[in-house]
Amino acid sequence: MKSKYIFGGIIIVVFLGLMMYLFTQSNIEYADDFAKVKSSEKTVKATGSWVKEKNYELNNKQKTFSFFMADDKGNEMKVIYEGTIPNNFESAVSVVVTGKYQNGYFHAKDILTKCPSKYEDQKTSSSSI
Repeated sequence: MKSKYIFGGIIIVVFLGLMMYLFTQSNIEYADDFAKVKSSEKTVKATGSWVKEKNYELNNKQKTFSFFMADDKGNEMKVIYEGTIPNNFESAVSVVVTGKYQNGYFHAKDILTKCPSKYEDQKTSSSSI
C-alpha cells in the first residue's frame, strides 16, 4: 500500500517539474525599446513601426521578407522573416515581431500588424457634426 503512495508522489513530482520547465522555456519578454531587444538572448516580442523610407524586400529565392522597423525612441533594426509579406503590411500603423536578435538583425518567427480601425474615421466624422 505504501509503495502505491510513493509511486504516485514520484509521478506528481516529475509532472510538476516538467510543467515548470516547459513554462520557463516558453517565457517571452516584451520590449518596446530596441536596446533591450538587441541585448536579450531570449525570445522577444518587439513593438514598433515600419520605416517606410527604407522600403521592404521580398526574396523569392530564399523565401524571406525583410524590412526596417523603429521603436518610439527612433532606434531602428532590420527584421528578417522567413515567409511572405503579411496581409495589410503597407497600411499597418504598428508592427509586432516575435523572435531573437542575432548576427546584426532580428530573426522574426512571427509578425503581427495593427491596421487603422475602420471605426476611427466614423468617430471623427460623426463628432464633427
